[in-house]
Amino acid sequence: MRGTSIVGALVVIWLIIGAIAAGQRGYYNNDDANCAEAGTILVTIVAGPLNYIGANPKVDCTLPEPSK
Repeated sequence: MRGTSIVGALVVIWLIIGAIAAGQRGYYNNDDANCAEAGTILVTIVAGPLNYIGANPKVDCTLPEPSK
């Protein structure tokens, strides 16, 4: 049981580091929320410490437009 709690703690620490990296990049300051902004924030958080060794994940999503 002790191993699973250590893994859980490491995952939480990993995500916290990613959230800090997103904050340092200023991703939380934008008022213009769209799919690409939200996706970039999420992948930055999931990348965690990899952000500090050169990872700069970006998401570009295009939503389909309604037919005319």
